[in-house]
Amino acid sequence: MSKREATIERKTAETDIKLTVVIDGEGVFDIETGLGFFDHMLCQIARHGVFNISLKAKGDLHVDAHHTVEDVGIAMGEAFAKALGDKSGIVRSGSATFPLDEALGFAAVDLGGRPYSVLNLNILGREIGGFPPDLLNHFLESFANSMRANFHIKSISGVNDHHKAEACFKAFAKALDSATTYDDRRAGIVPSTKGSLD
Repeated sequence: MSKREATIERKTAETDIKLTVVIDGEGVFDIETGLGFFDHMLCQIARHGVFNISLKAKGDLHVDAHHTVEDVGIAMGEAFAKALGDKSGIVRSGSATFPLDEALGFAAVDLGGRPYSVLNLNILGREIGGFPPDLLNHFLESFANSMRANFHIKSISGVNDHHKAEACFKAFAKALDSATTYDDRRAGIVPSTKGSLD
């Protein structure tokens, strides 16, 4: 099996992004978006998904965080999709729960080629470390659409918004790791009865 990795460079009038993802990694990350809490969530994807992620994103943060978060989501989806190729040999789906103190997050992922996201992080709308939490949903939606994947992510319980978000991102990371895992029993086989995951 060849190394599963991809580099995406995305430049618009609003953002300038360079991203490298290694699916079969060690959980190493070097992430800079200019948005501290967002970086913290992206680091959870790398560490708990055991992906290597190098990301440098510069955006028009003087306007707001929206363009940067959206474009990082698009780039992440493109990178994972490119690294997986035709997806032959992968498990395809995965789910996980993850506790963080009083919070419990759940995530289920299917890489079946049908973009959809159902998200309920149950965050009340207050900024977390100066970051608008509704943008976490937008990031995950953009990621799912760009990757052509199905994400269901839910905060099952919790009080602290930081904990709820982090538990959900950790659960998502573990579910994505499970879905992208290569299974020798499926070598050369696309995990779909229709023969394609496009």
